[in-house]
Amino acid sequence: MFSIRPFRNGDPPALAEIWRSQPPQRGLLQPITSDILEICVYGKAFFDPAGLLVAEEDGAAIGFVHAGFGPDEDGNALDTSLGATLLLMTRGDRHDAALEDALLAASEAYLRSRGATVLYGGGMHPIDGFYRGVLGGSETPGVLDSTPRLADIFLRNNYQVCSEVRVLQRDLAGFRAPVTREQRQWRRDTELRMTTAVPGDWWEAQRWAHDELSEYHVVHRTSQQVLASVGFWDIEPLATSWGIRTAGMLNLYVDPSQRRLQIATYLLSESFRELQRRGVVMVEAQVMAENAAALALYSKLGFTTIDTGRLFRREGNL
Repeated sequence: MFSIRPFRNGDPPALAEIWRSQPPQRGLLQPITSDILEICVYGKAFFDPAGLLVAEEDGAAIGFVHAGFGPDEDGNALDTSLGATLLLMTRGDRHDAALEDALLAASEAYLRSRGATVLYGGGMHPIDGFYRGVLGGSETPGVLDSTPRLADIFLRNNYQVCSEVRVLQRDLAGFRAPVTREQRQWRRDTELRMTTAVPGDWWEAQRWAHDELSEYHVVHRTSQQVLASVGFWDIEPLATSWGIRTAGMLNLYVDPSQRRLQIATYLLSESFRELQRRGVVMVEAQVMAENAAALALYSKLGFTTIDTGRLFRREGNL
């Protein structure tokens, strides 16, 4: 008979072993270590041991579940009104619905005890403070289609899909920037500048504590106005397990006055050329499924969908 208790300081090796026992999955770093989990999970300033619940049987850990929150509007504290079960794992050889459901119930109880009035299944922005670089890809994508077991757990416990995201990749080996009149004009009128992003608040500082986000800006030569920008980061250590150097793309922005003028195509094309020079082989992006304009842009640039992520929300009484 199993029991469930909060995280203890001696648990990391056992939790890493449960992680390593999972079947191969594109969005799950293998092999994981306690040190990597320390960086991505336990070492975060907002990590709460009470929110990481461990299932034991005969003194051995057989599963765990991790619950967490996102930031308030200012990014300087947690907003505990919205909570999510970020990850639930049982030992790879242990397919036990009763165990999985009990872990989920324990996660929900913790979230409610902290004041959560809305419960989500899976992490997705803005509830994405953990597991960067070891789970998902360029961003935290909720529950990937490539991890159907976790989706099944949420569905049978009264959760429904509330958001979908497409995971896209583009091989840079054969990338060539489009040559059009509009692209030549942008090259004459603007310049591409690269900067290192500086976190703007406590939450962002914690999220990016061990990673670096490089930003590319299209700047008008005369006015010095930033017309468009995009960020990239090395998806590490997850990309190492894929065997190819991959950059994750984030925060694509185009000034409203410049939209539909192909400046996004210019920005991404020039950014990809710079990434190629740095030895990046692949770019990954994530786009909400309902964002038809962004999906069309990425398709034009040669991106293909490789996975789908879904965020779940618990329906009915909490």
